[in-house]
Amino acid sequence: MGLLDRLSSRRTEQHEPAHAAASRVEEPVFATKALRKFLSAVSSKPDPVLLDLSPVVGANLTFFGEHLGCRVLVDDVFQEIDRHVRQEQVDDLPAFLSSRFPQEPESFDGILCWDVMDYLDKNAAQALATQLMRILKPEGALFALFGTVPPTDSHYTRYIIVDDATMKTRPYPAARPRQSALNNRQILNLFEPLRVSDSFLLQSHLREILFRKPAADPR
Repeated sequence: MGLLDRLSSRRTEQHEPAHAAASRVEEPVFATKALRKFLSAVSSKPDPVLLDLSPVVGANLTFFGEHLGCRVLVDDVFQEIDRHVRQEQVDDLPAFLSSRFPQEPESFDGILCWDVMDYLDKNAAQALATQLMRILKPEGALFALFGTVPPTDSHYTRYIIVDDATMKTRPYPAARPRQSALNNRQILNLFEPLRVSDSFLLQSHLREILFRKPAADPR
């Protein structure tokens, strides 16, 4: 892990497999409604620091650098899911995720969770959510995507930011398929006590949710 500031697209392409470049010819585009609100929440903080749970995506790092002037810590949780599956250690994921993040409490102004929760079972998802809530600052924002229909795909997805209202998707191989889609109550319970600031159901059968952490008690 390391802090990545305004990396060029050329440098980042070295981190992406060859099949990713080939897939760009037909990258689906969709409108995002929650991303703009996430950006607004984070931009109000001085020198914001973000945590991104996806693989390195050069376009996203450039976007955040130019629009927020922020630092981004990339920690690819999808890679860790794959590693546990291949080593037949999926049952160890909850314990692993509980100790995955060494940062002090309240270290990040914003967290990009993407759709990683869709690939975890209940215990692992709760372990990850608990850690993310611990390291999110009061009034910080967490952006997440959740499938709303029974899963049928067996790939991960890179979400590439085009602008504050548009993203592209780029599939890549996954060792584990999506698990059962979470309903609204399960999602709320997963991230309790964060509050839902905004929630949007997209035509792509994804739900975008922007969570906010309550302000610290002044007492």
